[in-house]
Amino acid sequence: MMYKFFMSVYKEMLLLKRDFGGLVILFVMPLVLIVTITLIQDTTFKSLSENRIPILLVDNDKDSISKTVMLNLQESGSFEVISTIDGIKATEISAKEAVFQGKYQLAIIIPAKLSADLQLKVNQNVEKIVSNFGMNEASENANTTKEIAPKEVRLYFDPATQITFKNAVKSAIDKMISQIETKSIYAAFQDQLGEGDETLFEQKSFITFKEIIPRVNDKEILPNSVQHNVPAWTLFAIFFIIVPLSINIVKEKGQGTQIRLITNPVPYFVIIAGKTATYLIICMIQFYLMVAVGVYLFPYLGLPILEVEGKLVLMSIVALFSGLAAIGFGILLGTVAKTQEQSAPFGATSVVLLAAIGGVWIPVFAMPKVMQVISNFSPMNWGLNAFYTVLLRHGSFLQLLPDIILLLLFFVLTTSIAIIYDKKKRAV
Repeated sequence: MMYKFFMSVYKEMLLLKRDFGGLVILFVMPLVLIVTITLIQDTTFKSLSENRIPILLVDNDKDSISKTVMLNLQESGSFEVISTIDGIKATEISAKEAVFQGKYQLAIIIPAKLSADLQLKVNQNVEKIVSNFGMNEASENANTTKEIAPKEVRLYFDPATQITFKNAVKSAIDKMISQIETKSIYAAFQDQLGEGDETLFEQKSFITFKEIIPRVNDKEILPNSVQHNVPAWTLFAIFFIIVPLSINIVKEKGQGTQIRLITNPVPYFVIIAGKTATYLIICMIQFYLMVAVGVYLFPYLGLPILEVEGKLVLMSIVALFSGLAAIGFGILLGTVAKTQEQSAPFGATSVVLLAAIGGVWIPVFAMPKVMQVISNFSPMNWGLNAFYTVLLRHGSFLQLLPDIILLLLFFVLTTSIAIIYDKKKRAV
């Protein structure tokens, strides 16, 4: 039986050797994919100070608030504040046109007399409060009788701008304006009650936010683009083995090779075992090539290095069982499909779908509730969670067991269905 198994593996190796171009694609294309995607996504894990976003600022106020807004935008390190378009001072109309044409992502329009009217409105409110406590006899003055219309800071976004960027900018601007209003209120109360004594009100924030970053061996664990992309696109490459594997099985059925093997006689499960061993070797080679790129090539491209010290064994286990799951699906598809025209498109499409619902492209938490439930049934999601447990959560083998068991059960289930289906089909 072992002899037949090794001969089956040797046969698969010969078939792969004859299709050298396809073999190269299996190894080269994933490497090109992982380098390209990681380079594109790397800036989302870095500070935007290296890639400042140009924004238009139209200052119709020309007073303290507009100066504070401009200063905060410049000090944030995320934006390059521009006030001219082609050498001409920007107006609301010209800024709006430039943004809607896609020349800039954002324009901020600060209304006229914003600082003066805000101060006037704050003084009115403070004087009303103070007079209600009987602390200010001269409360009936011009400030309290003048009606001041609310001001609005207008934001124009490029229609192609992502909603996450819009929300982040709007939140930052709103926080900035709120802080300015709060300081103005404090200052007005100081004038009314403390005669300008700056120590009367403490204007420092009482409530602050601090992110507690997990530490391992006194080192902070900071996720980067490499830790996300290497496991994600490694899984994508491993599962793409479904396409050539299913085509290989369909081709054998069409050429009569499978019938000759079975009449030899060679049990179908031995043929399956030979294919599993052969393609599992390919999957592991793909995995180690991906890891090598993350460790040795990425630093030369200005990307973070993939830290695998003490993690490579667990990562290899995850890759092994992920490869088994992919091979099981490929065997099932190849057994059920009747032609290459059925197996190839369906295999490629199913890999893309599994990646989409598995969290390779979009994080699962950002999906609708229905898709979050569906993602729990994607073997790519199990593999990705296992990789994250090793790389980002520094988990142990016991913490990997649930995902590994699911991957193994998926392989056993798909191959069992393939063997039973083939046996029934030949018995008819």
